[in-house]
Amino acid sequence: MNSAVPESPVPFSSHEAERVRAVWQDLDLPGIVDVHTHFMPRPVMDKVWAYFDSAGPLVGREWPITYRADEDVRVSTLRDFGVRAYSSLVYPHKPDMAEWLNGWANDFAAHHEDCLHTATFYPEESAAAYVSRAIQAGTRVFKSHIQVGDYSPMDSLLDGVWSQIADAQVPVIIHCGSGPAPGHHTGPEPIRALLHRFPSLPLIIAHMGMPEYEPFLDFALEYPNVHLDTTMAFTDFAEENAPFPDGLRSRLADAGDKILFGSDFPNIPYGYTHALEVITGLGVGDDWLRNVFYRNAARLFRLEEQ
Repeated sequence: MNSAVPESPVPFSSHEAERVRAVWQDLDLPGIVDVHTHFMPRPVMDKVWAYFDSAGPLVGREWPITYRADEDVRVSTLRDFGVRAYSSLVYPHKPDMAEWLNGWANDFAAHHEDCLHTATFYPEESAAAYVSRAIQAGTRVFKSHIQVGDYSPMDSLLDGVWSQIADAQVPVIIHCGSGPAPGHHTGPEPIRALLHRFPSLPLIIAHMGMPEYEPFLDFALEYPNVHLDTTMAFTDFAEENAPFPDGLRSRLADAGDKILFGSDFPNIPYGYTHALEVITGLGVGDDWLRNVFYRNAARLFRLEEQ
C-alpha cells in the first residue's frame, strides 16, 4: 500500500463536521480541546503511516489511517470540527532526532496559533540543554513515547529533563501503557518510580494507560498533577483487545477533573465522531463531559487567559 500523503487535498465530509460540532454545541461549549493529535515533518509522517500500513509489530493488526491527507487539509478538518486547540505530538526513536523535531514543531506552532507549542526529548547527553531551550521558547506540552523510543523514564540522562519540567510545570503527554503491544519499559511500575522521585511532575497519561487502566487511574487520583487522556479508549477498535473494565467505570466520575479528550488524529482507524460518541455514551453526565471535552484542558493550558 502506498503510504505517501496524497498530492491533492482530500476534503472530508461536511456531514461529519456537523456531527462533531453537534456534540459540543449540545453541551453549550465553545468547542473542543484535543490534546493528542499528530503533526510531523512530512518524511516522518510518511514513515509513521507506512508502519501502520504494514501492521508492524507495535500495531499487530490492520490499522487504516482515516485522515490521511495533506497537512493543510488536516488542519482545516480540525478547525471545521470546532477544535479550539490541539497538539503536534512528535517523538524520536533514536538519538540526535528530538532537537530537530522540536525545531519543526516550533515553526509549526508559529504558523498555527491554535496549536499548542509542542516539543519532545530522548535520553541523550544534550537532552537537558535542548529541553531548557524549548521551555524558554514557550513550549506548552511535551511528548514522551516510552514504547516507540524504547527507553526507561528513569534513565539518568533524563534526570535534568524531568527536574526542569517539574519546575516549569509544562505537561508531558506520555505513552507509557503497554498497548497496543508491551515494550521493555511500559507499564505502571516505571511511572510509579518516576512519580516517587518527581511527585509534582505534570503528566498526561496517554490512552488512559491502556491496557493497565486501573493503576494509571490510581495515579491520577493520587497525584495532583497527573491527568489521563481518552485517546482511543472506549472505542470499538480498542475494546476488541483492551476493553476498559466495567468495574472501573464508576470511578470515572471521581476523576472528572483529571481526564482530557484526545483523539490520535489523524492516525485513527475510525471516524472522529466515534471517538466523541463513545465518551458521551459512558453515561457519566453532561458536566463531566464538559470537563473532559473542554474545561479541564482549557484550565491546564490556560486557554481562557489568551
